[in-house]
Amino acid sequence: MSTHHPTAVLPAQILVVDDEPDLRTLYELTLLREGYRVEAAGSLSEAREHLDAGRFDAVITDMRLPDGLGMEIIQRIQRDQRSERCVVMTAYGSAENAVEALKAGAFDYLTKPVDLKQFRAVVASAVQRQTQEAVPATRPVQAAANPAATSDGRAPATATTLAEKALERLVGESEPMRLIKSHIAKVARGMAPVLVRGESGTGKELVARAVHACSQRSDGPFVAVNCGAIPENLLEAEFFGARKGSYTGSAADRDGYFQAARGGTLFLDEIGDLPLAMQSKLLRAIQERSVRPIGSTQEDTVDVRIVSATHKDLHAEVQAARFRQDLFYRLNVIEISVPPLRDRREDLPALCNALLSRIAQDAGMPVPRLTADVVKRLADHPLEGNVRELENILHRAVALNDGDELHLDFMSSGPAPLEPIAASLPPAEAVAPVRERPATRPAMPSDLQSYLDQHEREVLVRALQESGFNRTAAAARLGLSLRQIRYRIARLGISTPHGDDGGVGTLDDGG
Repeated sequence: MSTHHPTAVLPAQILVVDDEPDLRTLYELTLLREGYRVEAAGSLSEAREHLDAGRFDAVITDMRLPDGLGMEIIQRIQRDQRSERCVVMTAYGSAENAVEALKAGAFDYLTKPVDLKQFRAVVASAVQRQTQEAVPATRPVQAAANPAATSDGRAPATATTLAEKALERLVGESEPMRLIKSHIAKVARGMAPVLVRGESGTGKELVARAVHACSQRSDGPFVAVNCGAIPENLLEAEFFGARKGSYTGSAADRDGYFQAARGGTLFLDEIGDLPLAMQSKLLRAIQERSVRPIGSTQEDTVDVRIVSATHKDLHAEVQAARFRQDLFYRLNVIEISVPPLRDRREDLPALCNALLSRIAQDAGMPVPRLTADVVKRLADHPLEGNVRELENILHRAVALNDGDELHLDFMSSGPAPLEPIAASLPPAEAVAPVRERPATRPAMPSDLQSYLDQHEREVLVRALQESGFNRTAAAARLGLSLRQIRYRIARLGISTPHGDDGGVGTLDDGG
């Protein structure tokens, strides 16, 4: 009677390509100690022979080889639709080569001299992704048989279901949305930085979360940072961490966003609002994959994928010398452009239903009926604030609703120009010099700061209300930057319907 033995799982096989014998040996020994099977090549032609002879889980190649460029290996793997993940090693300062390799399809890159700890982490990440893609069909069976299932008998969510849910949150089946979802599924495979562009309120953070959920880092943390909401003097401590006693009030060691996102994704929202001085420090952290906390003499190695977002035209910001060109090219390896709502109005019914369901659930009331007339009126409305403005309109409609059908109120949803103060005065007073106006003057305030704060609060609240609480639009009407209006809102304690970033669960999150 024969006994069935499970097939032994072979260790991952790695191809190392480097023309320097000492370095090649170092990489081989490092990988062998990690339990991998390793083959080595000293030139492009030798690498081709190895690729012709068999398959590998990952290929580690130097960019410059005696008979060609490592880029040719990446291009061959892409052209032949092979499954190997390719990691490229570039010389220090060769940022352009790294960006070019990532755009060509490289999984990740390493800068020479290579830090072996980082080397092991990058190879492990490439091999892990390759293994996950090789055995997708086994996941449901493993989950079903897993004794760690939830108490109600459901298996824990797999990476596949997390990715599906993240993509489902991008509501809409229009052609632009189908293209975005397809693009997300492709770019999520590697480690290349992603820049998400789009107007305010279009849902850039949801796209970033979908990239994370579809990647091999989905079980790691997703750390979202609003670059425009952090005071400039705290940026370095917030990003890189600080040691105890490094500044006043620092009573204990604290990690920064880079350390918190280790093994996952760091989402830098409104990256265009970052001051130039901080941009250079961020560039170094991305290039070196290490950060130095304030007050520390040692650098912390960090393993994060960078996804950033902006509503600004960074090309124009670079031309105006407000954004570093080298940082722009480092962040803009892969670009995802999120369309405004006016370019996908066919998604309005699905968006409205999703929003109404959540609004009604939060309010503990039945979902109002969405009629064709309401959808038509919304389609005819400019909706310059995109999905965030749509959500505000529906929030107001649900709050004022007194029946089964939804009734819209556009009175305060669209921005109207602020009337000049002089317009509220009688004509004679409006043109008269201040010293000649006969009107009674208000009493002299006993607390000038409180008096000014009160008037500033009234102007800000009015501008926010008339712009549908779109902070970007309100700031533009008042001649302020987004950072300035956020600072004033926080200082004056002005509350908005959705806190700092708008609603959640639809395409208006964080952008």
